[in-house]
Amino acid sequence: MSRVLDRRQLLRGATLAGGGVALSAYMPAWAQPVSAGIVKPLPTVSGDEIRLRVAHQMMMIDGRQSHAIGINGTVPAPLIRLREGQTVRLHVENGLDEQTSLHWHGLIVPFQMDGVPGVAFPGIDKRTTFTYEFPIVQAGTYWYHSHSGLQEQMGLYGPIVIDPKGVDPIQSDREHVIVLSDHSQLHPHRIFMKLKKQSGYFNRQQQTLAGLLKGEDQPLKDRLDWGKMRMDPTDVADVTGSNYTYLVNGHGPQDNWTGLFRPGERVRLRVINASAMTTFNVRIPGLKLSVVQADGLNVRPVEVDEFQIGVAETYDVIVTPSDERAYTLVGESVDRSGMARATLSPREGMAAEVPPLRKRPVATMKDMGMDMNMDMSGGGSMQGMDHSGMPGMDHGSMATAEKPAAAMDHAQMDHGAAGAGAGGMAGMDHGAMQSGATMPGMAGAPDAAGGMAMGGMAGMDMNMRDFSKAPGVKKGPGVQTISPMPMDRTGDPGQGLENVGHRVLNYRDLVAVDRNPDLRAPSREVQIHLTGNMERYMWALDGEKLSEVKAPIPFLAGERVRVTLVNDTMMGHPIHLHGHFFELVTGHGAYSPRKHTVMVQPGGKVSWDVTANEGDWAFHCHMLYHMHAGMMQVVQVRSAKGEAA
Repeated sequence: MSRVLDRRQLLRGATLAGGGVALSAYMPAWAQPVSAGIVKPLPTVSGDEIRLRVAHQMMMIDGRQSHAIGINGTVPAPLIRLREGQTVRLHVENGLDEQTSLHWHGLIVPFQMDGVPGVAFPGIDKRTTFTYEFPIVQAGTYWYHSHSGLQEQMGLYGPIVIDPKGVDPIQSDREHVIVLSDHSQLHPHRIFMKLKKQSGYFNRQQQTLAGLLKGEDQPLKDRLDWGKMRMDPTDVADVTGSNYTYLVNGHGPQDNWTGLFRPGERVRLRVINASAMTTFNVRIPGLKLSVVQADGLNVRPVEVDEFQIGVAETYDVIVTPSDERAYTLVGESVDRSGMARATLSPREGMAAEVPPLRKRPVATMKDMGMDMNMDMSGGGSMQGMDHSGMPGMDHGSMATAEKPAAAMDHAQMDHGAAGAGAGGMAGMDHGAMQSGATMPGMAGAPDAAGGMAMGGMAGMDMNMRDFSKAPGVKKGPGVQTISPMPMDRTGDPGQGLENVGHRVLNYRDLVAVDRNPDLRAPSREVQIHLTGNMERYMWALDGEKLSEVKAPIPFLAGERVRVTLVNDTMMGHPIHLHGHFFELVTGHGAYSPRKHTVMVQPGGKVSWDVTANEGDWAFHCHMLYHMHAGMMQVVQVRSAKGEAA
């Protein structure tokens, strides 16, 4: 069946084809003519003794050879199939001329077996073998990958499936493991070098004058406001489809990896985002997706049409195709610059229509942590503004319909300390914020609800650079923050999916099947800011990159801690804490969803409760180049006596 092309790409191809060049030469990979499809299950290893050899290899993607690093000659690495309750020994031979490692993502293991060089163990030297040994104490869908340099980008990742001890409560007739990833012909160090020199190097979807004249994207005023802030609202993904080919189980869109089914079967899809940098939006047009597991742990089934999956997250879904026809599995990149594509069909050689790429998202003030339910052209109010980040705010007297803004204790707001660099309210005369007042620098007048009409951002210094004076948080120089009022965005479907016209999963939809093992209230809270300077491609936690951190983040073994992640950037970050599952604070109490990785949306915040496990644990953004640039620290958990496990 023919492909449906994005109009812009079709016109570009047609123009070039007019000069005697075949149209297909300029089509994106996902839009190439249909191949018969590759029905090829992932190679699998299992048992108590498993041997894995890391080595360079070549791989074929959409008919083009590419250099890679794989395991046992395959990319992705072999599917490791285990059973809850066994003890496994994994003998990893390093066939490279450099150090390597393997981290068992989401598995609860002794910290010495966690696989992070310099944190959990020294690493696996070239031409040597290291044996990992640990008990399997859980079931579900997980994955493994290198934690050395940028090897993960070159193909050093693979899936893990752990079957439960008894009968699996998730019943299905067959299953397919779906490993989503991104691949580049460029060496990862060259990619990083280009990002450091020009952070928007791979962004080929920036706004244009022609688009402005056509009324596309932002109006002129908003463009000028964003220009003053030196922010690019199309900077949604650092590395895009202009550089990446998006893969399903190591195969490109033209390869058309195919999973088979019989009509009426319950098919379990174990979806793993093993990419280096890509957030995927996953859907199967024509099929409902029943989400039954998140990050390896069972959740109450929730039926959706689409879900966003951040780097390192996993979701298990059940689909029940009833018709004797093919369906397209779409993994669209968050910036919609390309897609991973596969087929579910009742027999080999079939293919379904591939939907066109949807219009790419453009960041809004919500992604800047400033969702104030306001019309930037002059309407709206301050309702919906999250004031929790303002030091000294008297939350007990927060304004309501019965209690106006004048009731807030603005005298305690340390405006001198919380300067523009802190994303605070410096420069605003709060003494004038009586019931009918406006903020200096913001045009407009009070609306009917007692809020303020916002005529523009001209009076706010949004070009924030110096984060060093923010109260209560360590900040390094040159850090850029754009989130003065971070919002809990766990109820959001994900960037670009707010108005797609069908149901999209969000974190608040997730409810655990099993009661959480630790129901104690947290004894303290730790707030951690996700910081960066997108112009200089600098990324950090609390403004300090890993190489500059003077001390790890200290926890006591067994203590309950509430961790609040505040995203001070306009890009989503998947944050992973090794060696732990944590409970998202989403209002489900004892059945809060437990995860090991969480997407913190732009300008937003996420809170979770965790019971600390002894050891030294990596804590980082799972965007590979963000971590490489320094967005990583170590959580050090010690017993009350100060001794490690």
